[in-house]
Amino acid sequence: MIYDVVIIGSGPAGISAALYAKRRKLSVLIISKGIGALEKAEQIENYYGFPNGITGKELYENGIRQARTLDIDMADDEVISLSYGENFEVETVNSSYKARTTILATGSNRITPNIKGIREFEGKGVSYCAICDAFFYKGKDVAVLGNGNYAVHEMEQLKPIANSVTILTNGEEIVENRNINVEVNDKRIREFRGDNSIQEVEFEDGTKKQINGIFVALGTASSNDLARKIGARIENNHIVVDENMQTTVPGLFACGDCTGGLLQISKAVYEGAKAGLAVLKNT
Repeated sequence: MIYDVVIIGSGPAGISAALYAKRRKLSVLIISKGIGALEKAEQIENYYGFPNGITGKELYENGIRQARTLDIDMADDEVISLSYGENFEVETVNSSYKARTTILATGSNRITPNIKGIREFEGKGVSYCAICDAFFYKGKDVAVLGNGNYAVHEMEQLKPIANSVTILTNGEEIVENRNINVEVNDKRIREFRGDNSIQEVEFEDGTKKQINGIFVALGTASSNDLARKIGARIENNHIVVDENMQTTVPGLFACGDCTGGLLQISKAVYEGAKAGLAVLKNT
């Protein structure tokens, strides 16, 4: 089956987009894994219609129920890649889905890890997209920073091209039930070092490992990570969109915190509505 629109993210932006698209008789699939930032909101008191406030969890659950009432398809899964050919293909840990259009609505990009050398070497050995930059490390020794399914996916993209790939978990346990046939180093990292580019990683125990590049893949793939994989424009760590929430890639839309600006639920719902209406023109 090819969906008219696959929405990645089930927060206010994603649910709003789904409601508007579904009411226009489009086939809609929402893919998400967990609540996200809303879970941290103990009490929301500045959102219209809730005079006594509401918790982030309650608001999230209300949105999910509303989507289910309209029989919107939903998949509890983690998205690890996005590609585009004749249609968009959204790859998850357990499956893959095709869509005529895609909406990114997974919130703002995650914080860069607080490890010395990460920011200093961005563009000089530090990358956030294996599909984008793997070619530049052909025959070289690289590492992936992360411990989840997304990190394993990035490793799989690099392995056929690089001389060697090491997964650095920085003290965390590696994800279970995945076929990982590369070195996994679980030592805590002190810093990344080099002259004009990254040359080695030093661990807290004083040991070192020589590397030519590091691919950051912490947690789950963010909207920015997925946008990068198909060449959508990103500025100041936010996805660039037009007045209809379309990115620089035709048929790919983004809404909510990942587009920058006011990081509020009201803004996310508004942008989700715009994206949900705009996809109708692309199906």
